[in-house]
Amino acid sequence: MNPLHPKKLLLSKWTAVKPVGKDKHFVVVKVIEPDPPDAAVAWVELEALFSRRVQRLAWRALRDPAVWRQGWV
Repeated sequence: MNPLHPKKLLLSKWTAVKPVGKDKHFVVVKVIEPDPPDAAVAWVELEALFSRRVQRLAWRALRDPAVWRQGWV
C-alpha cells in the first residue's frame, strides 16, 4: 500500500472490503482540521457513492488492508 498523508487524502477513493448495506465505494470529501492549527489531522469524512451517506473516520483506519483498499476495486 502507498504511504498515506492526511493532507493528501482529500478526494481520494476507497473500497470497503466488507460492504455495509450496499455501500462499498467511498470518496474522502472532507479532511477535518484540528482546533489548534499546528496539531495533527485525525479525522476524515467519507461519502458513499451509492447512498451519499457520510461517515466520520479516523484517517489512520484507512491503513488497515483487512477493512479498506485504496482506489475503487
